[in-house]
Amino acid sequence: MTSLRDSSAPSRLSVCHNSKSSNECEHCQARSLSVCAALEPEDLSRLDQLARKICFSPRQTMFEQDEPSDSVYNITGGSVRLYKLLPDGRRQVVGFALCGDFLGLSMGERNVFSADALNEVNVCQFPRQVFSDFVDAHPRLLRRLHEFASHELSIAQEQLVILGRRSAEEKVAAFLVALRDRQSRINGSVHNVPLPMTRQDIGDFLGLTVETVSRMFTRLAKQKLIVVTPDGARLLDSPKLEAMAAA
Repeated sequence: MTSLRDSSAPSRLSVCHNSKSSNECEHCQARSLSVCAALEPEDLSRLDQLARKICFSPRQTMFEQDEPSDSVYNITGGSVRLYKLLPDGRRQVVGFALCGDFLGLSMGERNVFSADALNEVNVCQFPRQVFSDFVDAHPRLLRRLHEFASHELSIAQEQLVILGRRSAEEKVAAFLVALRDRQSRINGSVHNVPLPMTRQDIGDFLGLTVETVSRMFTRLAKQKLIVVTPDGARLLDSPKLEAMAAA
C-alpha cells in the first residue's frame, strides 16, 4: 500500500459533447457486457435519455471516498482504478473497472471508495435516484444487477484467496490471467494484456511492494511465460500461467 494519491492528478471536470443519435446505445461497445443488455430497444432508448455522457482524462478523479453517493456510472470505455484511503494515509487499491462495469451501486449514502481514470474513460452517468426508479420499473434490469452483484462478490472472495494464500509469483500470474479473461469479454480472445495501471497500483492491489511486482514480471519473462511490452504484457504460455494462478 502506498501513501495518498498523487496530488498532481487532474481534478474532475470534463463532459463529453452530448450529441446523441437514435441508435447510439445499439452500437455501444459496453452494451452486451453491461446491465443494459437486459433491456429491449425501446427501454434502452429511455435509459439513454436519462444518461449524461462524461469523458475523463487519464489520472482524472471520477468520484472520491466519503463523498455523497448521488450518481451511478456505466463505463463505456477505458479503465478505472478503485481504491480506499486508510486512516494513516496509505492507499489500498480494491479493484480495476473496465468497459461494461457499473459503479456506484452501493446502498450507502456515501462512496465507500474513490475512482480515478487510468486512461481516457467514457461513462454514462445517471442520477442515483433516477436510475433506481428506472430499475424498479424494469424487473429484467433488476435481475441483471443482481447477477452483477453476485459476480462481484465472487471476485471479492477470490481476491481474499489471492492475498492470503498465494506466493508473490502466483499472485502476479493470477492477476494477469484474470485481466486477460476480462479483456477477452470485451475484445474476444486476447494474448496481449493491456496494463494501464502502474506497477505500484498492481502492488497495492495484490499486497506486494512495487519492487516485488517488478521482480515477478522479470521472473515470469525469464521463464518465457510472458513478454513485457510497452503497454502491458503478452502471455506466451497461458496453460502454465493458469496452473500457477490456480495453485
